[in-house]
Amino acid sequence: MSQLAAAEAGIRQLHAHYADAVFRKDFEAFARCFAEDGEWRIAGSVLRGRDEIVSAAEGFLGKARRIFMTFRAPIIARDGKEKAHGRTYVSEQCCWLDGKTNLTLGRYYEHFVDTGERWLFSWRLYQVLYTGPDDLTGDWFDEPDFGPPPGMPSRDFLPPPPRRQL
Repeated sequence: MSQLAAAEAGIRQLHAHYADAVFRKDFEAFARCFAEDGEWRIAGSVLRGRDEIVSAAEGFLGKARRIFMTFRAPIIARDGKEKAHGRTYVSEQCCWLDGKTNLTLGRYYEHFVDTGERWLFSWRLYQVLYTGPDDLTGDWFDEPDFGPPPGMPSRDFLPPPPRRQL
């Protein structure tokens, strides 16, 4: 198997573990998806370190009955033997504790690190592209486009504030 194919398989497994942890609200499994010094840029926040990332996730997910995430095939490029970067489109079907539901479509720009046992997120930027009903009549957002792959934002790019109450 080529190094790129092996990285893609490992990153797909990482996305699968992440989606499973989010759906089950398993914060220990969620934490195992991030490097200890990982960074997550989401909803106007810059979260640094696994503990801060998990604490924020507990807050987000605490308002949800369930979030069902579906990751699309990641577009990745290798950065040497143990690193890769890419972008991944994702949909989230959300059911909130107040009974409201919505669909969110988004895009992750990601940096990954291979620990030898599994791939982890080392840096992520989440962009909300759409939120609203399943028929796509809701709100679309004009997020910055960093060009075709392998185009990536700088690591200090700041995401806009939240688009909806989480």
